[in-house]
Amino acid sequence: MMEHDIFRALADPTRRAIFEKLANGGMNASALRQGMDISQPAMSQHLAVLRAARLVREQKEGRFVNYEVDPDGLALIAQWLAKYRAYWPARIDALKLLLKDMDQ
Repeated sequence: MMEHDIFRALADPTRRAIFEKLANGGMNASALRQGMDISQPAMSQHLAVLRAARLVREQKEGRFVNYEVDPDGLALIAQWLAKYRAYWPARIDALKLLLKDMDQ
C-alpha cells in the first residue's frame, strides 16, 4: 500500500526535515547533511526510505547524485487528502448548526 509507505516515511522527524529541505530545491546528500547531526550512511538510509515511498527521486550528474522531491509522490498525498477535503466542510457546517441550536 503506497499510502502506508508515504506516511511511514514521513513519520520520522529526520526524514521530514530532509523532505522539507528538498522541497526548497534539489541537492546532493552532502548538502542535505549540512546543519544536521547525521552520518553519511544514515543519510543514505533515510534517502532510500524516501525513494521507496516515491517521495524523492535521484538524478546522477557525474560522480554526484542529486535528490529532489518526486511530484508523483506528492500527487499520491494530494489524492489521499482529497478524500477528506470533502468530508470536513460538511462536518464543520453540521457543528455550526449544532452550536447555533444550542445557543437558542
